[in-house]
Amino acid sequence: MIQDNLIKVGMADLNVTRLTGVLKTTGLGSCVGLTLYDAKMKIAGLAHIMLPSSEIAKEGNINIAKYADTAIPELIRRMEALGAVKSRMEAKMAGGAQMFMFSGNSDTMRIGLRNVESCREVLKCHSIPIIAEDTGANYGRTIEFDCETGKLVIRSVQHGVKEL
Repeated sequence: MIQDNLIKVGMADLNVTRLTGVLKTTGLGSCVGLTLYDAKMKIAGLAHIMLPSSEIAKEGNINIAKYADTAIPELIRRMEALGAVKSRMEAKMAGGAQMFMFSGNSDTMRIGLRNVESCREVLKCHSIPIIAEDTGANYGRTIEFDCETGKLVIRSVQHGVKEL
């Protein structure tokens, strides 16, 4: 998608748009790119989530966009401020890959899987359905979400382009 209205979302960042614009984030390995969309109002949001829970944060002023449990509520809040209605929101997500192989069964190093599970739990608590996802595996992704169409385009070197 080549758009004049490209809105870049960095790592541990989030943003929203209304009516037009393409939200884009790159470098999704174990991170999750989570989109929310109110199709009726054409309001979209994208969070680039790095970690599952803010409970592990050591810094005093945490970056709320970094963690699933704080980024998703903030994305909802910002979208509602633009006129979105939570009961109409639908989610799509990509990423959550296991980029490196580790010996043993420890979940500590399975950040991608934990990020995906945490996003699912938070969305379930907010009664927001996940209508499409491309998560897991062992490859990185770049995603673009078009606010006008509600389409999520996923690009990866290994698997080309997918549209959800």
